[in-house]
Formats: sequence, C-alpha cells, structure tokens
Amino acid sequence: MTPLLHATGIAKSFGATPALVDASLDVAAGEVVAVMGPSGSGKSTLLHCLAGIVLPDSGQIDYDGRELSSMSDAGRSALRRGEFGFVFQFGQLVPELSCLENAALPLRLEGVGRREAERRARTWLERLEVAETADKTPGQVSGGQGQRVAVARALATEPRVLFADEPTGALDSLNGERVMQLFSEAARETGAAIVLVTHEARVAAWSDREVVVRDGRTRSLEPAV
Repeated sequence: MTPLLHATGIAKSFGATPALVDASLDVAAGEVVAVMGPSGSGKSTLLHCLAGIVLPDSGQIDYDGRELSSMSDAGRSALRRGEFGFVFQFGQLVPELSCLENAALPLRLEGVGRREAERRARTWLERLEVAETADKTPGQVSGGQGQRVAVARALATEPRVLFADEPTGALDSLNGERVMQLFSEAARETGAAIVLVTHEARVAAWSDREVVVRDGRTRSLEPAV
C-alpha cells in the first residue's frame, strides 16, 4: 500500500545544531503512529517537517503523491488549513473567541459561512462531550475541556492527517486518558491518520505503531499493544 505520508532521509539543523540527521517515516491512511523520544531528540522538529511548517535541509517528504518542498508557501498553507489538523500541548485556543468560535475557526478560514461553520463545529463539540462550553471563552473552562475543544477544532475540517504534539502533556492522567480516547475514536471514525508526538507510554498505547527518535534518527518499534 502506498503511504499517505512518506518521509525519507530527513535532515534539519538550526544554526550549528542538528535536530534531525537521517529520519524516515511512512504513515498510511487511517493509521495512528506515535513518535516517541526524550526531550531534544528531534521528534517535534520531525512533526513540523512532516506538516510542511518547517522545510528540511535535505531528504524528501511526499504527501499523497506531492513533494512538500516543491510546493509554494501558499500551497503548503492550504494543506495545513484544509487537509491537515493540529492539536498542541496547551490547545492554543484564541482567548477572545468563544469555544464554539474557536472550533469553527478553521472552517471560517476556508471560506465556510458562519452558520454552517458553527453548526459543524457544534457537532464536534457534542461528539467530544463539551457541548456545554460552546458559549464560554477558553478562560472559563477546565484544561481538559479546553483540550477537547482544541481537538474539535482540529477535526472540524475532517482532515486526512492529524498532527498532535504532546496533546495531553498539560493534563492530569484521568483527563489525558479521556482526551486520547475521544481523539482516537473520532479520528478513526473519519479515517484520518494521526502522527502523535509524545514521551508518555500511556499516550503511545493508543497508537497502532511506535517510532522512536533519538539523536535525530528514527527507529521503528513493534506495534503497540
């Protein structure tokens, strides 16, 4: 099967400091891959390269038959708005907007009308069990609720690939488990692939496969149980 996302020989340095030396990763449609490694190993840099946020110094990244480095900045931005979704450690919700408006934001950026965007966003808030947060601002909800809103925002455009960078890192274990359960279930229902960066084994346990990044290189492990 041709992978949806294919990266090979990725190298990236920041100044004189190498972050990635020879990293490779294949992700199939609908697959959940956990990228693990200690702090500073290069796993977040790998995620940013895979998502087209950062261009590698060498190597090749193909998404659905398109080579990211050969695309224009506008083309990569369009991918990130429409076909990629993102969940970060601290949610990064817009504090001035309501949770419903936050969840609808990617749709609005894609040109979807307000009423339709908010209808679709509200459906995701309901599926992620935070419908009651719709009219509240991020500062009025708990950390666990806010992260579920961030997941709803990531899923609102029904992306083909979801990139999650330590999505439960700021949560206690109970909230973290629930967020990962709802996140993985919702993604599997839509058929989205997930690239999940984490250093926690309990989070990686939700994946189909684990890849370890160490000293800028990748190594595949046996499928997670």
